[in-house]
Amino acid sequence: MIKKHTGQCACGAVKFGFDIDPDFVAVCHCLDCKRASGGEAVTLLGVAEEDFTLLSGQPKAFHYTAPSGKGLDRNFCPACGARLFTRNAESYPGMVFVTIGSLDNSEGIKPGLEMFTSRRLAWAVPLDVPQFDAMPG
Repeated sequence: MIKKHTGQCACGAVKFGFDIDPDFVAVCHCLDCKRASGGEAVTLLGVAEEDFTLLSGQPKAFHYTAPSGKGLDRNFCPACGARLFTRNAESYPGMVFVTIGSLDNSEGIKPGLEMFTSRRLAWAVPLDVPQFDAMPG
């Protein structure tokens, strides 16, 4: 099954794909994303659950409850540990949030907003996109 967009973990054990171009692409500076990614921020793109296909491998899920009280499952490769996508986000039913770094080709996919900018580190330069101190409403 050929997909328009494909992605994988660092070792290639877990692969996934989807066809519809994402219309939600966000740079998130929340503390949860920072801790999960190990970086200053993470860039996530929203993919409809029905468009998302696991092509190979079996990711491991870590269930996390955010400060809001809402849960989500962060999926990563059990072999190499690479974070790939988030599923079962109670705040966004029916969506999978893919990390842009896991895509095989991210050309043409650009952030449309930055969120939790109140947590952005002083040296991180804001992008020329809408800015939100918290989760956009």
